[in-house]
Formats: sequence, C-alpha cells, structure tokens
Amino acid sequence: MIALRKPLAMAGTLLIGVALAGFMPGSATASSHREAPLIAADPTVDNTDVYAFVSPDNPETVTVVANWFGLQEPNGGPNFYPWATDANYDINIDNDGDAKPDLTYRWTFENDDRRGKSTFLYNNGPVTSLDDENLLFRQNYKLEVIDDKGKDKTLIRKGRVAPSTVGPASMPDYRVLRDQAVAKLPGGGQTYVGAAEDSFFLDLRVFDGLYGGNLSEVGQDTLRGYNVNTIAIQVPKSVVSLKGDARRNPVIGVWSDTERRTMRLSPGQAKAEGPYVQVSRLGNPLVNEVVSSAALKDAFNGLTPDRDGTVKPLLDRVTNPEVAKLLEAAHKLKAPATPRDDLVEIFLTGITTKAGGPIKADLNSQLNNADVNPKKFVPSEMLRLNTSIAPTDKPNRLGLIGGDLQGFPNGRRLADDVVDIELQVLAGAAQTGQIVPELAAGDKVDANDRWFEQKFPYVALPANTAVNSNTAMVGFTPSANATDDMPVGPVLGGVAGALALVGGGFWMMRRRRRQA
Repeated sequence: MIALRKPLAMAGTLLIGVALAGFMPGSATASSHREAPLIAADPTVDNTDVYAFVSPDNPETVTVVANWFGLQEPNGGPNFYPWATDANYDINIDNDGDAKPDLTYRWTFENDDRRGKSTFLYNNGPVTSLDDENLLFRQNYKLEVIDDKGKDKTLIRKGRVAPSTVGPASMPDYRVLRDQAVAKLPGGGQTYVGAAEDSFFLDLRVFDGLYGGNLSEVGQDTLRGYNVNTIAIQVPKSVVSLKGDARRNPVIGVWSDTERRTMRLSPGQAKAEGPYVQVSRLGNPLVNEVVSSAALKDAFNGLTPDRDGTVKPLLDRVTNPEVAKLLEAAHKLKAPATPRDDLVEIFLTGITTKAGGPIKADLNSQLNNADVNPKKFVPSEMLRLNTSIAPTDKPNRLGLIGGDLQGFPNGRRLADDVVDIELQVLAGAAQTGQIVPELAAGDKVDANDRWFEQKFPYVALPANTAVNSNTAMVGFTPSANATDDMPVGPVLGGVAGALALVGGGFWMMRRRRRQA
C-alpha cells in the first residue's frame, strides 16, 4: 500500500484519504517515434510506446502494451509492416530494483510467405480469418519467458500474428482477425500480437518552436489515422511480483527493448549473422526523444537500465532539462531552479521517501517493496507501476494531476494525456504545487481519435483508410467529457463501412469457390 506522508493542495498535489489527488512530475517526454538517427532508419524494430496498468476489467492481473514500427500509413503496400525475423522483441520486468530484468517476455517471429512467384499481393481476396486461403503473407511467433538466471521457458511455440490491415475490401472485419490472434498463456494470462491503431495522441508541432512559439500550433492529433505493431500481454500480478507476493511487493518496473542481429548485405540479399545487439529501448515515454541530446540518442538505445546512473552527460540533462529552457525562451515561463531532483526521482528511483528525494510520498519505487534489499537498489530509467492501486471506474486523462493515483507517471494507461502532464511538470508545476496557467490548455489534443476497448488487448482496432483521405477522419469525435474518461468501445466509420461492403463484394466475385 501507499504511505503518503505530506498532504498538499488539491490543484496538483497528493492528498490523504478518499479525495486523494496526486500531482507528480512525469518524464520530460511523451512517446518515441523515430527518436534517434540509427533507429529512424530501421523502423521495424523501433520501440514507440510502453503502457503498463492494472487491468480495469480483471484487477488481479497486470497488462503491458508495447508498440513498435510507428507512423504506419494503412495503405503502405505491397509489403506493409511485418515484424523482423532476425530480432528479439522483449518486455522486461524488474521487481527487486537492481535495474536488471527478473522476467523477460520475448517474442521472435517467422514468415509463412505463400506468394511465391505468382503475385505481389499480400492477399488475393477478402480475409475473414487467420486461416483464410486468401491471406498470402503470414507470420507466426514464439513466446518465451526468461528468468533472472537466464533460464527460459516456452509459453507459446507457434502463435498467430494478426496481419497488417490492407483496407476495407481486403479485411472487412479486422475485429475477427484480432480476436483470433489473442492466445491464452499456460498458468493464466493472454497475449496479442498484431496491428493496432496508435494509442498515443498529441500535437507533434511541439518541435516547431514549441507549438509555433506562441501556442498557435495546437489541436491537431498528428498520429490520427496511423497504426503500429502491437504486443500486449496480461498476466496475474503474482507472476511479475517479487517472490510471487503482490501484497508485500506491489511495485514493478517495466521497459521494452529490441535486439537485432548484424545484417550482411549483398545485391538483392540480406543475411542475419552474429550476436544479438540491443538497438532500441523504451520505458518512460519519450525520454530519448527530448531529454537526450542528439549525440546521446543512439548510445541511449543501446544502454541497459543498470548503466543509466553511470552516464553523467545524460544525468545532467535530467537535472537541467532543455525543455524547461525552451519554454522560458519561447513562452516567457520562468524555468524552475536546478538541479531538478524531482525529475531524478521520477526517472531513476520512482516516487519514494526512501531515496531522500524532494517528493514526500511512497508511491511507485521498488524500494517500497517489503522484500527489496536497499543495498542492491540501482537507480535506473523505467516505467514503474504500483499494482496495489485498484483501477477507478472514472479514470482521469491527467493521471495524478487529476487526482487519479493509477495514472501516469504511476504506470501509464492508454488514455493518459502524458503531453499535458509533462508540459506542466517541465514548467515547474511539480515544484510549486500549482497548475501553470499559460499551459493549462496543453496541446489541445485530449483524447485518442478512436475508442479503446473494454477488454484485452484494450487497444483500438487499426485504421484501414488512407491518412490523407477524408474517410480517415470518419468514425470518431470525442464527446464533451471524453477528456476525463478512458474511452471504451469500438466505433465504426460510416464511409469506411460502406467501402468495406462494396469492396468485399468485389473480392467475392473474384474469389475461388471453396470446397464444401
């Protein structure tokens, strides 16, 4: 349980009791699409976001969602967006605070390419199931779990990947494919691997002089209509907790990474060889994108968490963040005094009184686990979640700022508006306990463009119309109160649905008659 030792004001603070309202600084970031020079050239293995939360419909379990291969235009054929077959896709859990994985869930992929020399098409008719003969390019995966001693156990030997979405004529009901791709895990839990609409929402014009220099460039969801490759896993809390005891040891640290083998290139060929090397990493959202300098970005992607505290240039950019200076220059907002020990606590230790930081609360550090040895604790950057906090039936998009203890930066839910939270924090709201009025509106993108699902894997179904078409905008308009609630339930676009019916009829006329 959480011991909150310093009651503060409601407008962005921690209170004790039923009216508890949390206000904690997040990282200086929000997501991680194409954040470093090398990984920008290798999008297949580029981690974009990690989410970790207590499952709202099954609170004895934890769900982790990790995304790769961002900015997928739905019409990006003919090869679309396969998983790399020469890479390890990992979700890591640290429950004892030594900055090393106590559990690593690892997905590896293989192709089942049935096109041969006869066609360039991904499918040659409407695909109505994962076993449909019209689906010509398929992928399978192996899922293993590796413990802290390196012992591995195969959980799924040949799981099915939900394919990239080709369009409404080819895949008239992606929900069927998505549901078929959800696989049960031995001992409890489930996993999904496949396409999803990008859950992250923001106006990315933050890079244009911080929203135009005068906050005029806001209100446009840059990622609207784009998809990602998603891995989601849900397991009992006891499985990921230290000593299997979620009551005594409720806090876990989560991050994803990708390991790739060296590629030997020759004309028309690429051969993977040599050892696996970590090429991408993600814990808290967008740390590498706006905390690291350009010179540090590639190195950060190869860094393991247990080495974070050894890189002084990186630590200096946490204690003296660049974004706060840019806010001061562009918007005349006085940058908070440095060093920013509040950000150090969020990035490297989690929120705890046991680390001697400025935030007087015990929330989401592994140091708060009863069976952790403090002498073995290693400060490190990862997304930390206190699994003992039950989901609320009215989640607030502002997380702790909005009085919702389960929200970011205590884990990260799909609907948490991390950009608005973090802009406030970088401007000094965490130190003053007051919302910065000049940034109160944030980027004016307060909800995702598609509803999230009520059940696992929770992510929205992938978009299947072109980003640059009017039909990409059909199907969802956030309601007046959607900014404070986690969206639930699918939405069908009227125009997209009509296209699916027309296109599906076209394919059916061409489709071979199946054997009875």
